[in-house]
Amino acid sequence: MGNGSPLSQALDFFLLLLIGMGPKIAMVPFLELTQGMDPDTKRRAANRMVRVAVGTALFLVALGWLLMRLLHFTPGAANIAGGIVLLLLALHMLMSPGKTTHHEQTADRDPMQTAVYPLAVPYMLNPAGIAALVTISSDIRSLLMAALVVGLVLLVGAIDFLVFRNIEKIARHLDVSRLAVTEAIFGVLLAALAVQLVLDGLAQLGLISLTGH
Repeated sequence: MGNGSPLSQALDFFLLLLIGMGPKIAMVPFLELTQGMDPDTKRRAANRMVRVAVGTALFLVALGWLLMRLLHFTPGAANIAGGIVLLLLALHMLMSPGKTTHHEQTADRDPMQTAVYPLAVPYMLNPAGIAALVTISSDIRSLLMAALVVGLVLLVGAIDFLVFRNIEKIARHLDVSRLAVTEAIFGVLLAALAVQLVLDGLAQLGLISLTGH
């Protein structure tokens, strides 16, 4: 997980997971793409979205190292790729806060399919989360570390479940204009994270040397 004490490493990974598969990025697309659904369908879509995102995350923890070897890419390359895709997502959040590009394509689809794509991936489990999980998978050296990573994934999944289980109550207290502002601000933060992922990847490949943390 990087340098530092085990506790600080776990905290760093937990915070990265909150960005990489937490509820914030998926909230606006979920509200837009499930608009008009009855409460029961919306609840089932939310449950499926969280299950798919968590299941995919656990798959990456278990087999990320194998995928890297089969496809012949390094953690550095995974960070660069994740950073580039995350930057595109961040730019969309900046240019069109509160709007998703998938509305027309998903309007006539089965809600359960929409819950898988684009809601579970790439909105809930986004490129930052995918890159982090693939990278951490290659660094797991013990059962204790594996259990810690799985536990953190399940903890973030539980947070997602609680948020989207109560999304109707939360949505009633959301102001659309304020949500758009926070979306744009979060887009800037994600863009910074995307650039950092690319820099970390370049450093891991030995192409540059980073002096900061």
